[in-house]
Amino acid sequence: MIATAPLEHFPTERNRPVGIRERQRTEHALEHGAWEICRVYLHPDQHGTGLAQALLDTAERHAIEAGATSLALWTDTRFLRAHRFYEKHGYVRAGAIRPVAPDVLEFPYAKPIQGIRRLDIAAAQSAERRLAEILVACVDDGASVSFLAPLAPDRARAFWQGVTRSVGQASTLLFAAWDQGALAGTIQLVLPASELGPHRAEVAKFLVHPAHRSRGLGAALLAQAEAAASDAGRTLLLLDTRPGDPAERLYRSQGWQQVGRIEGYTRDARGREEATLLFAKHTAPQPA
Repeated sequence: MIATAPLEHFPTERNRPVGIRERQRTEHALEHGAWEICRVYLHPDQHGTGLAQALLDTAERHAIEAGATSLALWTDTRFLRAHRFYEKHGYVRAGAIRPVAPDVLEFPYAKPIQGIRRLDIAAAQSAERRLAEILVACVDDGASVSFLAPLAPDRARAFWQGVTRSVGQASTLLFAAWDQGALAGTIQLVLPASELGPHRAEVAKFLVHPAHRSRGLGAALLAQAEAAASDAGRTLLLLDTRPGDPAERLYRSQGWQQVGRIEGYTRDARGREEATLLFAKHTAPQPA
């Protein structure tokens, strides 16, 4: 069971405390709605029992009910197992690294309850596992995004590792969307290095987890990518999609214009050729 005290959770087993997770408002809570999850302890013999998830779920639920709009926590280089756990639950690296002891570096993780964030290279790397899960789920659901089902998790993870490198090289802008604290969607803006196309960008790997669709995340992600392109002076946006996919309706509703159709562009799992539609949209650059 999980017993509660002000700002703390004490899970017990046979009346023996086996873990604690404290949550508190940060210094900026009243201004920004940010709450910090801290002092996380779990007895080693409870690893893998699901108790850590129960603790985190309880703490997050309390914070959200109290009005939190984002959650943050600190960890350090000694706790790789904890890092994987946080990343699985939608937290990404956020903020600067600071030394706390010889050979020990501390850094924050964070996530919004609802909203979209641009990921830098550290955040992108920490999001790779969850983004791979989203890619696998979308491919399994029939999405035409360069992979055929079943997509192995290792292949999906390798793809996102490549995206992280592109983010680090500033050739890709990567955005992620959260829905009730879950990292649920993503979109990329690929910036070509061509001297003839400094005004162009391509929208790529536009994904929303099937469990989080029909909640406005897709439209919000697309609008975010368009705004970022405008800010970067990329006034011509391009993308492609399979005819009849739900994304086609979204693009048309948001002012994208079909500029072409290529027959036999891709093949499905049965080897059947499928067409693709090419879309373009002109955006206005932001005034200096």
